[in-house]
Amino acid sequence: MSNKQLTGRRAAARDLFETARQEERSRAQPLAARLRPRTLDEFTGQEDILGPGKLLRRAIESDRLFSSIILWGPPGVGKTSLAAIIANRTASHFETLSAVLAGVADIRRVVEQARERFNLYEQRTILLVDEIHRFNKTQQDALLPHVENGVIILIGATTENPYFEVNRALLSRSRVFQFKPLSAAATLTLLRRALTDSERGYGARQLEITDDALAHLADVAGGDARSALNALELAVESTAPAEDGVTRLDLQVAQESIQRRVLRYDKSSDEHYDTVSAFIKSMRGSDPDAALYYLAKMLYAGEDPEFIARRMIIFASEDIGNAAPLALVVAVSAMHALQFVGLPEAQLNLAQCVIYLACAPKSNSTLGIGAALTDIEQRGALEIPNHLKDSSRDAKTLGHGQGYQYPHDFENHFVVQQYLPDEVRAKIYYTPGALGEEARIAERLRAWRAKMGK
Repeated sequence: MSNKQLTGRRAAARDLFETARQEERSRAQPLAARLRPRTLDEFTGQEDILGPGKLLRRAIESDRLFSSIILWGPPGVGKTSLAAIIANRTASHFETLSAVLAGVADIRRVVEQARERFNLYEQRTILLVDEIHRFNKTQQDALLPHVENGVIILIGATTENPYFEVNRALLSRSRVFQFKPLSAAATLTLLRRALTDSERGYGARQLEITDDALAHLADVAGGDARSALNALELAVESTAPAEDGVTRLDLQVAQESIQRRVLRYDKSSDEHYDTVSAFIKSMRGSDPDAALYYLAKMLYAGEDPEFIARRMIIFASEDIGNAAPLALVVAVSAMHALQFVGLPEAQLNLAQCVIYLACAPKSNSTLGIGAALTDIEQRGALEIPNHLKDSSRDAKTLGHGQGYQYPHDFENHFVVQQYLPDEVRAKIYYTPGALGEEARIAERLRAWRAKMGK
């Protein structure tokens, strides 16, 4: 055998060995990673932005992604998968940075290489920045001029609202595409593909899974494809085959594999703020059913229960006030009960408080403090009427306290005298509501203010 033949056989052996190693590495990957779509036709969901004829699909298919894009959506909906599809289709050089690990030096390196690549070969560079919301302002600013002059085509992937987390200048040079949670039908499509794909899924194995088990995985995953596929993988790999060699998965196995429903909820995310907003507005709108639903959602997702209790204490004064003065007492008591008892039992105390606040008569009259603060800010500290000043120190020399009339010495414990400074003496900061206890307060207050000329 000649040296040339020997060299060729060694090269073929190396290629075969490398192919085997790649296949082994692929099999070692999680199911969700193995099943990443390789083409747009394999991509499931997001039809609003990737359906036939849609702008983003046309740009990817024609390899004409000329402007930077931000892919925004919850985990497990295909943002990174779409970036991988773009990488496979484009003639541009494709780079990836993780915002968790990369720094300004890494950005400069990528930009310098991109500039050199364009000058020498006229080849564009597409840069995927995963979790771009984790880049600080300095890191985002380092990208800006190179995105602007076209050296870099940026693909930013984020689970956070880019309108809050990405610099406005960078955002204005990018187009935002919002990814939605997958529907149960789309998740079912992915699960069935995993069961029938012989190359990357379980198509080569003898498996039987009931329809209700599949439906449960798709439903409880909450639109997160990764969660659904991870649960399916756990169910398959942890279930021993029967005597006939078939692995059978039923509803019980599916329930054990994904025991808690996946909620799109994070304490710093839009879902957190939107849920809290809905919770407050439901109590304000006197809908105890909706308020209990959002309370349950926050508790289920692991929200700090003391945060919830603090919000209810604020609500008791902001939205109920003296229409039902006990609201504040109930809210503070719920906080104390939570601290004494703890979860899960204290969820009953929180629920009692939510129901009370939602059903209580409403008043926002305490917001009058805002008008008073505005006067203080605009006018400064105005002179207090002399008869209201402290008479224990300067009564003799300055006449402080002289002329003050003690209300308890008069009929009905009331006497007409000036209390506000001269510049704002006719101002009204408190406007009582017409509900609950405040209706009775309003009646008394009208009589007092009439006598004082207000």
